[in-house]
Amino acid sequence: MIEITYLQLFIIMTIIWTIIRLAVGIRTKTFSIKREIQLLLVYVCIIVIFRFVYFGFHLENGRIQTLKIGSDKDIHDKISIIPFFFLVDRYDGWLMNIIGNIIMFIPVGIVWPVCFSRLDSMKKTILAGAGFTFLIEVTQLFCIGRHTDVDDFILNTFGIAIGALIVFSIRKIKISYKKHKSKE
Repeated sequence: MIEITYLQLFIIMTIIWTIIRLAVGIRTKTFSIKREIQLLLVYVCIIVIFRFVYFGFHLENGRIQTLKIGSDKDIHDKISIIPFFFLVDRYDGWLMNIIGNIIMFIPVGIVWPVCFSRLDSMKKTILAGAGFTFLIEVTQLFCIGRHTDVDDFILNTFGIAIGALIVFSIRKIKISYKKHKSKE
């Protein structure tokens, strides 16, 4: 079993992020403060999501829980594939789980299409976000104490869709406003 603190993961991810951004800058021979700030927002989305997905919401002895990588039970016990089963079998915190999973991913739906020009439609943004949340759910299979749940996938993707709806609605309003202004 491997045990990682949130600070360790944060440092590792920051080093990897910095190396990648430097390599891209050297390869393309370009540097834009605006672009780096945009991509920093992507990094913040990822690091905040990782905090709550892999390290749990509740503190242990006043500290963020550690991430334990390994296997503690049969993989079948770690997967929930029946959508919204919790509506029948409610548990403490189920409403917070629903709201948290949606809200946590709204920034992804906002930030990603702003930062990545290829995500030029709601459909592409939602599909990219769904791929990201699928990756998160699959990687939780290797984390002790974490659970892979189709509900999380659905709720996270719904949060991404809300964020994308906000961005693409604003873009549509801007285009409509510009067309209206040009007619005057």
